[in-house]
Amino acid sequence: MNSSTAINSLTTGLSIKISRSNGRVHSANITGINHQKGVVMVEWVENAATKGKEVDFGELIRLNADLFEYMNSLDQTEVLPLKENVDIQKKNSRQTISRIPAPPAFSQRSYSLRRSVQTKPTALQQVCETEESLPPALAKVSFPNGSARRKSTVVQQMEKMKSKRETDKAKNTEMRAKRAKECDVKWEFQKMIEDFRDSLEYTPLSFSDPSEDHRICVCVRKRPLNKKEIAKKEIDVITIPEKGLLLVHEPKQKVDLTKYLDNQTFRFDYSFDDSATNEMVYRFTARPLVQKIFEGSMATCFAYGQTGSGKTHTMGGDFCGKSQNSSKGIYAFAARDVFMLLSQPRYSILGLEPYVSFFEIYNGKVFDLLNKKAKLRVLEDSKQQVQVVGLQERQVASADDVIKVIDIGSACRTSGQTFANSSSSRSHAILQIVLRRRGKLHGKFSLVDLAGNERGADVCSSDRQTLVEGAEINRSLLALKECIRALGQNQTHTPFRMSKLTQVLRDSFIGENSRTCMIAMISPGINSCEYTLNTLRYADRVKELNETSNGSNSDSSDKEDMEVGEESTAMDEDTVLSNQMTSFYDAMSCVSELEEKVVEEFHEMIQRGMQVLKMVEQPSYDLQSVVTRVKEVLMEAVALQENVKSLESAIVAEEKASSHLKNRRR
Repeated sequence: MNSSTAINSLTTGLSIKISRSNGRVHSANITGINHQKGVVMVEWVENAATKGKEVDFGELIRLNADLFEYMNSLDQTEVLPLKENVDIQKKNSRQTISRIPAPPAFSQRSYSLRRSVQTKPTALQQVCETEESLPPALAKVSFPNGSARRKSTVVQQMEKMKSKRETDKAKNTEMRAKRAKECDVKWEFQKMIEDFRDSLEYTPLSFSDPSEDHRICVCVRKRPLNKKEIAKKEIDVITIPEKGLLLVHEPKQKVDLTKYLDNQTFRFDYSFDDSATNEMVYRFTARPLVQKIFEGSMATCFAYGQTGSGKTHTMGGDFCGKSQNSSKGIYAFAARDVFMLLSQPRYSILGLEPYVSFFEIYNGKVFDLLNKKAKLRVLEDSKQQVQVVGLQERQVASADDVIKVIDIGSACRTSGQTFANSSSSRSHAILQIVLRRRGKLHGKFSLVDLAGNERGADVCSSDRQTLVEGAEINRSLLALKECIRALGQNQTHTPFRMSKLTQVLRDSFIGENSRTCMIAMISPGINSCEYTLNTLRYADRVKELNETSNGSNSDSSDKEDMEVGEESTAMDEDTVLSNQMTSFYDAMSCVSELEEKVVEEFHEMIQRGMQVLKMVEQPSYDLQSVVTRVKEVLMEAVALQENVKSLESAIVAEEKASSHLKNRRR
């Protein structure tokens, strides 16, 4: 068969063999023929994706010799004379022609029969009519347009792809409609907020305003919308009209689908809007406390808030990408003021020496950030003073030395990924600036960057590490609030033993010379409204302001109407812990205590064993003494084994408490 005849017999949709660049041969379907280029276009389905390529005529004939040979045999049928052809047709169809003249219809049929015999059928028709007689090698050849007895696999794939495209198109249309509806809803709320803001009078806090002296100073700082929130077209629901006032415009919906704003009012000592700089925040919060430590006070400044709200930015400094400028944070500002006051004559004669320590509290354990994250122990001495055993204090000579310490410690701090931040601080970082006079403590300033607070629902993770991490953060924040409230109310008992954080900062909560400042960080976006309200309620109850901070200015009719999709009022961090949460915290504390006990006893047993090995390495040693030491090690091993069993039981109890907590949250 010549090549031109072979190519002319090809049709679109015919299944042929092709060769890939890696040498693999498989079937594909012809989608087009280009005689000018001398190629055919083919397509095939691979890994749920449609692929294609061009195959030249020469390669096509070489790979499909059997197919072309068979099609050639159909094209080379002998063209016999009309009479012989008619006889053969009669024999094949088993028809008998009578000598009686046929009716006109039969004559027309005979004419068409003779015409069909004389007409040469196309190759595609011949192949389709004789599909059952194909050899086994060509049994899988399929044809389009329904001419074959069964559907082509390519047609089936195309139908599936068409169905999938229609489904995806419907989903995309539904998603676009949903987003358009959300944009319309956000636009309505945005218009309501703008109208409400137009009715307010603004007297924002300025840098020239005087700072006030508070034993407990509670402030709030609003950060700007970040890039992600702007891309999602979130709206700003926080308004700060004056220095101590903050409004939250919570979007709500009545049962009749009427939209309205629940404008909740909070009052604090200072409120900073999104235009305030770190220096301005420091001016009214931490700066007054620096003066107090030179007078012998114990001062503490906390940055509290939802993860991603700007706590580390405020305390540590501005971020440029992933790098942090530590010279622009409250840490550095406080260090500069300390050395400025040390240079003044009234304090220089006291002979004060500044020291700096930097450590973190993660999962109830303390780690030294200036000593390769060495694990530290928190103990009470005979005078009931809390001591962090092994904590490294560095003497510093300038503010630049403090900034270097901050850079070293910040690089070692524990971080992790959360729902709001890809690199969230998961530990409490504490920078302490200590003034000593002749070796004795004169004053201490603790600057604390707290880990991001989380709702109870977010704590319920399937991963034990994440579960314990979030629960430990929330427990320490609850303990911190209770200690600050006890300090503000001059209570005789301060519950500082509730967590490692409050235990380490015990001296900051006891005594008349204690001073505390809390900076509540909030996110302004509408999607963070629930977390923002929890943060504001926490900060509000720390100081227990009895003004309108707990109330809202929403109309009484708005409160009486039912709200769509609104759950029963959630208990925030300040409410009494449920039985399930209390059980989980108790089980978690038990595991932590037994873990420390087992590790400590194991370490002591290993040390005793090493001592025995050193004894037997001597040229001459007392065998009886060695035997006695070995017995002591074995007795310690038995006691350690019992503690390990207790630890295993405690872990099981913690898992049960965790499962009960998850079921309650669901």
